This record gives sequence, C-alpha cells and structure tokens, in this order.
Amino acid sequence: QVQLVESGGGLVQAGGSLRLSCAASGSAFSINNMGWYRQAPGKQRELVAHITTSGNTNYADSVKGRFTVSRDNAKNSMYLQMNSLRPEDTAVYYCNAIVAITVPLRYLEVWGQGTLVTVSS
Repeated sequence: QVQLVESGGGLVQAGGSLRLSCAASGSAFSINNMGWYRQAPGKQRELVAHITTSGNTNYADSVKGRFTVSRDNAKNSMYLQMNSLRPEDTAVYYCNAIVAITVPLRYLEVWGQGTLVTVSS
C-alpha cells in the first residue's frame, strides 16, 4: 500500500510564505503525475498545481506567479512553495499522486490526509 503524507501547513500572515511537502511511502511502486489540491470551507476541492514525472508544471490562475511546485523523484516527494499568501489561500491542502504498483501492475490514485493552511489578514 502506498501512502502520501503532507507536512508544512500552519498559520501565516498575509504576504508571508509557507512550504508544503508531500512524501510517499510504500513498496514496489513508482509515482507518475502529482498534484496539490485545496479545499476551502464550503467550497469544492480544486487543483492548485500539477507536475509530471518529467517536471512539466501547470497552475491554477489564482496562484500563478506566487506558488511553485517541484518534486524530487529520488525521494518520492513533492513540494509547494507558497509566497505572497492571501487570506483566500486558506484551505486544507491535499497531495495527490498517480501511482504505479509494479506487482501486479496497476495504477492507483492516492490522496494524502491534508494539511491546513491558514492565512490571516
């Protein structure tokens, strides 16, 4: 079984920065595409940033120029550097990955448990 664990959330003032991390653990797997999603109270979960195995990225319009997604394939990890944070960035942030389980070969979509980011005005 593959698990994703996020860390790095917390309380920050508007204009501040946070760095989220997502680490995958398990056995006999490889990670394909990965992404960060967020869900604010009373709202649907939305894609924040996406990164492919080769490092191609795309972002929600609301975070372009402020957030940067990266990954370390050797560590099975992904990161989200969040700068110039705004109160509207307040949400639970989730790590998502498409995982290839090698024995037997199959693909799974895996979610982390989420980490809360709160931006005060």
